[in-house]
Amino acid sequence: MRQKQRHPLQAMGLMSAILSQLVGSTLIGVFTGRWLDRFFHTTPLFLIVGLLLGLALGVYAMLRLVHHFFSGD
Repeated sequence: MRQKQRHPLQAMGLMSAILSQLVGSTLIGVFTGRWLDRFFHTTPLFLIVGLLLGLALGVYAMLRLVHHFFSGD
């Protein structure tokens, strides 16, 4: 099978989208966790939970994006 030729700028766009999704979801998780910690007076609990959820959602979104990029849809 012959692979589809892609422009180098498409790869740069993919890397930028991956970076923004990973960083954005992680930051949202961290700041939401910090806010919940201040609200409920539980110092590191929600920060850690928010960090882990943000990372997990970022990786999931990254995998969906890469799958979509390489499937050609």
